[in-house]
Amino acid sequence: MKTISLLGSTGSIGVNTLDLVERYPERFQICALAAGVNIELLKRQIERFRPGAVAVIDEAHARGLADLPASVRPADILFGKEGYEAIAAHPEADLVVSAQTGAAGLLPTYAALKAGKDVALANKEALVMAGGLIMKEAGRRGSKILPVDSEHSAIFQCLQGQRGNSLKRVILTASGGPFFNLEKGALQAVKPEDALRHPNWKMGRKITVDSATMMNKGLEVIEAGWLFDLVMSKIAVVVHPPSVIHSLVEFVDGSILAQLGVADMRIPIAYALSYPERLFGAGPELDLLRAGPLEFIPPDVEKFPSLRLAREAAIAGGTMPAVLNAANEGAVEAFISGRIGFMEIPEIIERVMDRHLPKGAANLEEILEADRWARGEAGRLAGGEATKRRGN
Repeated sequence: MKTISLLGSTGSIGVNTLDLVERYPERFQICALAAGVNIELLKRQIERFRPGAVAVIDEAHARGLADLPASVRPADILFGKEGYEAIAAHPEADLVVSAQTGAAGLLPTYAALKAGKDVALANKEALVMAGGLIMKEAGRRGSKILPVDSEHSAIFQCLQGQRGNSLKRVILTASGGPFFNLEKGALQAVKPEDALRHPNWKMGRKITVDSATMMNKGLEVIEAGWLFDLVMSKIAVVVHPPSVIHSLVEFVDGSILAQLGVADMRIPIAYALSYPERLFGAGPELDLLRAGPLEFIPPDVEKFPSLRLAREAAIAGGTMPAVLNAANEGAVEAFISGRIGFMEIPEIIERVMDRHLPKGAANLEEILEADRWARGEAGRLAGGEATKRRGN
């Protein structure tokens, strides 16, 4: 029996994780849950899984759990940064699933590793912002980081049993998002509701917009560099619209291994939960006869400059990836709220990066300060763009 602490229980990854826990009660149980503001869904999860501890975003939302029946009310109802970190380091947890969205996942993920926990990592931003510190802490504590992103899970699976010196490069696949076939000029007219309709995957709002701009793939490139100890030149990206092949690994002898499957996040989540074993029937089966042609197309970095910006941030190193991530989060929020246009997202990110002189990212405080600065800059730039749009 593996005991799990789940960060981000009401999000897409969290809900799919709990589906697997419910389907395999002889394998997994929940000891702690952390969520944000979706208190009604969290209440239902508490009633079903009976965690001993929960955490939410603030004290007001914690009070929203007060009407739970005494028979199911967790012993510990926590909130805020300290609450999330306590859930991540829960003493009963064998595995922490880090599935919070965005930069909010960094400190809890780090807390889990400091406590010596194995981490099933869906929060790519933790590695984007502080990959050096995260990997160092995992190595120091002997903790495993098990990738949950479908692309990194695919690479992780393809590398099992392989020698490190036989690897030539990894190849991340991208769906291309909903606008891959649009002309660049047409992207100016994209509205938030358009960007939030992904052709293949069901995901949260922020990651869905990131997929549409291809920033999600850029963040995954940085994440892959840390997870698999690779320089940028050994990480390629191809657009694969069917999302049947989730990523590939190329070896020095010319061989390429690929992991295929239905676009269903329960498959990579299940592998992370059960590693090194596999769960029978965790996800739907892939029908190869109906999968269609396995098409591969080079990404258009002129139309989708976010991929270029992510590589530039990774090469610059230090605090620049944290700045990239923070500027992106700020610009995406401004786009979803209707304050800026779709093509202004990468423009704002690039302008913020141009204003930043990277530091060494020697500690979390330095990284978090860069994050705060970049959010402020992105907010000011988004406000200026919104003012210009109203003026037009």
